[in-house]
Amino acid sequence: MKYLVSHIKFAFEITGKTTQRTEIPEYPLDALQELVLNAFIHRDYLSPADVQIKIFDNYITFFNPGKLPENLSIHDLMTDSYPAYARNKLLAEAFYLSGDIEKYGSGFIRIRQSLQQYPTMKMDFKEIGGGFMVTISYYKQKTSKENVTENVTENVTENVTEKRTEKRTEKIIEFIRKNPFITSEEMSRILNVSKRTVMRDIEQLKKEKKVTYEGPSKGGQWKTT
Repeated sequence: MKYLVSHIKFAFEITGKTTQRTEIPEYPLDALQELVLNAFIHRDYLSPADVQIKIFDNYITFFNPGKLPENLSIHDLMTDSYPAYARNKLLAEAFYLSGDIEKYGSGFIRIRQSLQQYPTMKMDFKEIGGGFMVTISYYKQKTSKENVTENVTENVTENVTEKRTEKRTEKIIEFIRKNPFITSEEMSRILNVSKRTVMRDIEQLKKEKKVTYEGPSKGGQWKTT
């Protein structure tokens, strides 16, 4: 979830009722959590394949090895009365007792309820490559009002992103000055962001000729200019 949240956009709404701003995620977070849990609870642990979550510009896919049981179809999952089935009963029981899931066979119902708050979003299922894939995506042409809202959201998101990136790059330069041998993994842990985000920031700093790297990929050192 931390990885997903760090890679999706957020809009900020100020209603005027309070001084606090409300964060609106690009995707409903409770639906994302249900899909993550579903992938790990219902995967086939005898398969060498991994659970795979891929984030694209306007959709996210969740894949887990292991097809649906014979008595359950994709059409059933689109209804609110499909039969409950758990491939890994002890794992499902553990998540139920920890309070992470409410009851067996209700996950996709709750996901659909969450998506109702996002009128341009839909969910699709398919069996592929010996496994099961769920895709949530934006699917219909936006109205002029939605386009205006999107433009405002993008501007706000871009401004917030630029400020966050600027603060991160300042910290990266500070880290390098203090420790020229610091690694991107260490910086990602300190900044609590992905290694890919740190590498993207470093590439930008290199283009701006603010930092350079000398020596082998392992054992070299950073320099600020």
